[in-house]
Amino acid sequence: MKQNLIITLALLGLASIGNAQVIPLDTALWEINAQSYVLETYKGQQAIYLQGGSVSPKEITFLNGTIEFDIYLKEEAAFPGVNFRSVESGDMEQFYLRPHLPGKPDANQAAPAVKGVTPWQLYFGPKYSFPYDYKYDDWTHVKIVVNGDKAQVYMDYSEKPHLSWVLFHPAQAGQVVFRGGGASGMHLANMSINHNEYELLDFKPGTREPIEGLVPAWQVSDMFEEKLLADPASLQQLIAERKWGGTIKVEEGTAANISRVQTLYDGSPGETVLARIIIQSEKDQVKLFHFGYSDRVVAILNGQPIYRGNNRWHSRDYRYLGTVGLFDAIYLNLKKGENTLLMAVSEDFGGWLITGKFDNPDGVIVKEP
Repeated sequence: MKQNLIITLALLGLASIGNAQVIPLDTALWEINAQSYVLETYKGQQAIYLQGGSVSPKEITFLNGTIEFDIYLKEEAAFPGVNFRSVESGDMEQFYLRPHLPGKPDANQAAPAVKGVTPWQLYFGPKYSFPYDYKYDDWTHVKIVVNGDKAQVYMDYSEKPHLSWVLFHPAQAGQVVFRGGGASGMHLANMSINHNEYELLDFKPGTREPIEGLVPAWQVSDMFEEKLLADPASLQQLIAERKWGGTIKVEEGTAANISRVQTLYDGSPGETVLARIIIQSEKDQVKLFHFGYSDRVVAILNGQPIYRGNNRWHSRDYRYLGTVGLFDAIYLNLKKGENTLLMAVSEDFGGWLITGKFDNPDGVIVKEP
């Protein structure tokens, strides 16, 4: 049975820093999942050196309150941070740092995980990140305050929040998971959870202008293996074998998230689905269709493949992020009447996404799924 944190802290006689209760680094109190770890005194703090993994306090769930920790950063590509309200389905809220990008607009990230997939390629920009000049010769303090559907981040004991954002999932209690660095590891210290402090200050979340005229929703098929798309002669059979189990709607005014209805990491083979729209055309005509996707796509119009593309992270150069937007376009040779546009979307990392709109929608209607 999950214990109330305040009772647990009282029983264990945990240390107190300000109003936060620090959970001692004792393997009896923590679930450690890592390639390796070391408990040691580092730069004056009792710390855990964590390589390629995470630590989570045992027998504690979190809904609202304050989460704090100290981290000794290295200037390298790693994504340390904290997951909270983490549940068995793979849904969770997240905030993490990018210590290799000090001062950059994307020096950190607030993002959800949806069934284990983190769609940061959708949730990007100043609404979910802020520039910050990290230090690499001292501890960095991170404080996250959570209340209902809202959260705020404070860095290095700032009196004002650096970021305020609306959370992505309905509020439900779940685990708190602290993430360290990558393979080279990072030190974490003073990890604490306080259920009683959840006041938000000057809550002003960022905004993003929606893309006008997007297809509002897509039907999504069951999953299959991407390699089955390799032979155009077998496409008709592949399409006929699909089962259609869900509808996804555009989020952030930008794209629809396939992970809402399909679970990529459930152990089943496959990383690809068909996203479908039905287009009613008043005549035979050619229409320009702008679209975006993540990570790879094959476009199929009325059963015939017409486009193949790769928008994966680092797919175009070493700096390429693969964020989703209307960066590609195809001319659709529509027949009078009903046309079916299928987007076979495959996912690796960063978000399973699809979006699109007509350059000029006159003479076409996209039917509601």
